[in-house]
Amino acid sequence: MTALHLRGVLLPDGAHRDLWVRDGRISLDEVPGAETVFDGGFVLPGLVDAHCHIGIGPDGPVELDEAAAQAELDRDAGTLLVRDCGAPIDTRPLQEREDLPRIIRAGRHLARPKRYIPYLADQLDHEEQLPAAVAEQAAYGDGWIKLVGDWIDRSVGDLAPLWSDEVLTEAIATAHRMGARVTAHVFGEDALPGLIAAGIDCIEHGTGLTDDTIELMARHGTALVPTLINIENFPSFAAAATKYPAYAAHMTELYGRADRTVAKAIEAGIPVYAGTDAGGGIAHGVLADEIIALHRVGMSTEQAIGAASWQAREWLGWPALEHGAPADLVCYAEDPRKDLAELRNPRRIVLRGNVVGA
Repeated sequence: MTALHLRGVLLPDGAHRDLWVRDGRISLDEVPGAETVFDGGFVLPGLVDAHCHIGIGPDGPVELDEAAAQAELDRDAGTLLVRDCGAPIDTRPLQEREDLPRIIRAGRHLARPKRYIPYLADQLDHEEQLPAAVAEQAAYGDGWIKLVGDWIDRSVGDLAPLWSDEVLTEAIATAHRMGARVTAHVFGEDALPGLIAAGIDCIEHGTGLTDDTIELMARHGTALVPTLINIENFPSFAAAATKYPAYAAHMTELYGRADRTVAKAIEAGIPVYAGTDAGGGIAHGVLADEIIALHRVGMSTEQAIGAASWQAREWLGWPALEHGAPADLVCYAEDPRKDLAELRNPRRIVLRGNVVGA
């Protein structure tokens, strides 16, 4: 493996300095004979997509080669660490490839029959099966479990929770005993209190958050990944739901207040991270759009970048630009803190100590 040398302004500390890469790891000590691959500009810890579905396409599960192509799109956009938020295929072979982003797998979504997108989830006939299913996914995944917290219930014609509070408490405790964290898809209001009180670690989307549940999340330290660019699809979801006018109206109302909802969560000090929900209706490689959206709703440019880089890495247990850390980094010619659109143009990407992509 060739030793590398990079020079630039390191974020987030803002210092102009040299980095070396040897044996796939960052060194702050000079490595003689290293090849200079970047000189001048800005160097960031590799970007993090905290809600991504490598292995899902517009029509459902994809073959492994297509999943690899999705991962390449993310990598070439500077995303070098992905928190998978549920995938119907086994992506472990992709983890073995040195040229693809690191993937933290959550296994399969856990849902009830006819209460989620067909073919994507393990559908449990009885909610009492949830703790055992969580244990199975904890053993299969990489430390995260994905629940479907709410979805349309056709018997009522609107969003409704899938699980009782008692079952959630037991299931989340099971995951925690096994060293796994739990997150949940939640669009509406009603599922949130039970999930948060049960000790869930993260909420995905969170458009139904109210002042009360924001306060509850802040008290519990629950994280939020709002997937703002996916929320832009809510009007089309509503327009397609011609048989369910209550659901359509609810989704329209959630969409209308989404930016302010996320802004309140940020103001309350809830940890908020960037996730695209890529897979299905969202293209891969668009993390910069989500970062820009987080800035739109109230984060500073530096906070928004951190939510997709050094802060997200700390949350997921991965180091940033420090001595001995895995050499996963992305370089830009101009300061992305001054113009977040710069994040769309990485000039050099180093993954596992090798120059890849751009």
